[in-house]
Order: sequence, then C-alpha cells, then structure tokens
Amino acid sequence: MTRKYFGTDGIRGRSNRFPITPDFALKVGMAAGLAFRRGDHRHRVVIGKDTRLSGYMIESALQAGFTSVGADVLLVGPMPTPAVAHITRSMRADLGVMISASHNPFDDNGIKLFAPDGYKLSDEVELEIERMLDSDLSPRLVESASIGRAKRIDDAQARYIEFAKRTVPRTLSLDGLRVVIDCANGAAYKVAPEALWELGAEVIRIGVEPNGMNINKDVGSTAPAALIAKVRETRADIGVALDGDADRVIIVDEKGQVVDGDQLMAVVASSWSEDGRLTAPGLVSTVMSNLGFERYLASIGLTLERTPVGDRYVVERMRAHGYNLGGEPSGHIVLSDYATTGDGLVAALQLLAVVQKVERPVSEICHRFEPLPQIMKNVRYKTGRPLDDDKVRAAISDATRRLGTEGRLVIRPSGTEPVIRVMAEGDDRDLVAHVVDDVVDVITKAAA
Repeated sequence: MTRKYFGTDGIRGRSNRFPITPDFALKVGMAAGLAFRRGDHRHRVVIGKDTRLSGYMIESALQAGFTSVGADVLLVGPMPTPAVAHITRSMRADLGVMISASHNPFDDNGIKLFAPDGYKLSDEVELEIERMLDSDLSPRLVESASIGRAKRIDDAQARYIEFAKRTVPRTLSLDGLRVVIDCANGAAYKVAPEALWELGAEVIRIGVEPNGMNINKDVGSTAPAALIAKVRETRADIGVALDGDADRVIIVDEKGQVVDGDQLMAVVASSWSEDGRLTAPGLVSTVMSNLGFERYLASIGLTLERTPVGDRYVVERMRAHGYNLGGEPSGHIVLSDYATTGDGLVAALQLLAVVQKVERPVSEICHRFEPLPQIMKNVRYKTGRPLDDDKVRAAISDATRRLGTEGRLVIRPSGTEPVIRVMAEGDDRDLVAHVVDDVVDVITKAAA
C-alpha cells in the first residue's frame, strides 16, 4: 500500500499549506500519540525543532494533539535531529518528534517521528498512523483529568553536547586546531560550536544567527561557498558544514576543497578497520556513491553494500546485516555505535579524531581515492510511467552494455517530484557523457 502523507523522511511540505498546517499537525499529534500508546503508564513525547519560523506553529499544534490523547510533552527547542533521537532514547520516552525540513528552504517544514528506540518509523507504523489521520479521532480523546502536561527540558543542549563528546576518546584534545563551523543558521547553531570549543578547538562560527527565515540560505552543507571563503580567509585547518537539522555534514580542507560523504566514510572505514571497530567487513551506502569509493574499499579488504537513495534504507540494511557504518555522498553518515540516524557533528568529530591521531593535513587524510567521472541529468515528465516504455528499456539496456564492467548506470524516479534521474559513471568521461545524453534523449521523447 502506498503511503499517503509520509515520504522517505517523514511528512514534508510548504508551511501553512496542507499537510504542514496547524490543524493537520494537531491530528498528527493525536494519531501518533494513540499509535504509540503502550500500556497504562503516563506516556511521554520529546519534541524538537530547527529554527524555521513555522516551527513555533507546528510545535504548538503537535503539543495540543499529544496532550489531548493523554501524553506528556517534553519540549527541547532548537536541536539537531540526531539529538532528538538520542534524547528520546535517553529519557525513555515513548515517541520522538523533530520539526524540520532538513536542507530545504525556510518556507518548507516537516514532521519526523522516532520510535522509543530512536529509529525512524517502519512503513507499517506509518501506515497505521495514516489510517488514523483519515478517521475521526474525537471519540478517543481522554477525559479532562487525563489530559497531558507539557514542559521544557532546559538541559537538553548540555545533554547532547556531552553525548557528542563521549563518541571520541576521553583523551582527545582539539587543541591547536582552528575549525570553522557552519551551522546553516539551523538547529545546531548553539550545540555544535560549543562541543568543538569544549574539546579545545579554536572555533570560528558562521551560520549561527538564525532569524526564522535564513536557515540554509547561502550557508550550510548545501551551499559551501561561505565556508570555503572563511576557511581560506582565516587559514583554518578544517571547515565543517552542517545542514538545517544537522543530520548531514560536509568537510572543507585547509585548501578550501570540499570533501563529500564518500571520502569521509572512507576515512572512518579505514580508521575503524585498522582499530578492529567495524562490526562487519564493510559498510552500507546508496546507489549514488562513487565507483571509485567502492574500488578503494575493495583495496583495503572491505565491501560496499548499496541501497536505494535515502538514509532510512541505509539504516535498515545496516540493522539487518550487522553493519555499524553507513551513509550517503550527501553527508548523511550513520555511526550506529553512537546514533540511530545521521549525525553531522558526531561524524565530524570522528574525522577530527583521525586528524589529531595521524597529525597530517586534512587534504591528505581526506583524499583516499580519485572519484570516477559521474554525470547526472534529470528528465521532468507530466504523466505516465516513462520507464515502462519499450524504447526506454532498450536504451537503458544498450547503455549498460556500453559501460560494461568498468562503469555503472543508475536510473531512478525521484521520490519527491515528477523527475527521472539518469546517472552514469565510469573511467571514460566522454563515454559516460554520451551514455547519459542518449538515455536522457529517449526518456525525454517518451515523456513528451
């Protein structure tokens, strides 16, 4: 059954337009509160948010929904998504909620739900909540004396900072490192710089002045130009850029070069392999990870398991097959020894621990492989299923044959818009470009 409201990362849309409206958020709170009712104890829900203006509105509506079905609400304010997942587990809450649209512009927002174990919900649970969203829940409201209470957790930021610091050796000091941290004017604007400072780094902060409307605007992991300029200006040793809810990270080395998630995973995988910390002989990433990354892993005796795009699929594969490292090229890095979802700050700290251990420049540490030429183009369509066209199938088959064993072709529909994404990579850039153009041309004609 297709999910009606939930996408690959919760419920998301334009603020004050369905489904990101106060009345719908109220009902989400009611439905999720009922779905996670377990026994007769007093249930608790942790609610965090990023810095979007609409977060106040959605927070209040969710709070009303949860309390109306008898759940107590613990408000932690602006906090990274992984922090909300961690605090949900730490406080033995029955449910966690993050109000965020991640790296999207400020006028979008979303609702992400976490189970008591800190993991995102299964498809089955999301479908159960959707069924309730389409029903009349008023008969299930609690009696007046059983309405839930709400309170703010004042030490939530300190809790997360201590958690993040504990993911690196107690003896680790970042003394002598000049670090530029870009918090995207988002959820980590307080906790990330503070954690780095407490570990001894000289911290230079950008993207730490949220006004409700500047989240991800010309800053953060999806707009690294500001970070690159600041690293060069201040002659910093490293730049760290988070996105709006701080579940992803990219790195900028001392030369101002961007380091993506593949290179970062390569560093962590190599270090953990040497230290005997990998729980399986490899890691999990998506079909979008570069073939050069896969070859590098093979050269050090590790495998790469690929999943569809989306960190939830990465986490599912990790849990099913016992991996403790996974992620995406975009910078979602999942370190399951510590976190249940991508955590940009914790991933950055793992890299900084390696930097201090080997005492080499970040540009050397983070250049583990040469990425193969990779080209991706999008084909927009209005109706129908272009990939079912016989000519499209023939073109894909021919392109795969032409790339052979030295390349890859990935064709996938977007999960959020009517777009077909065509990606190819291989050793021969000209061949890759021709393959992509040929497939795009056939899909475009089929979609016309």
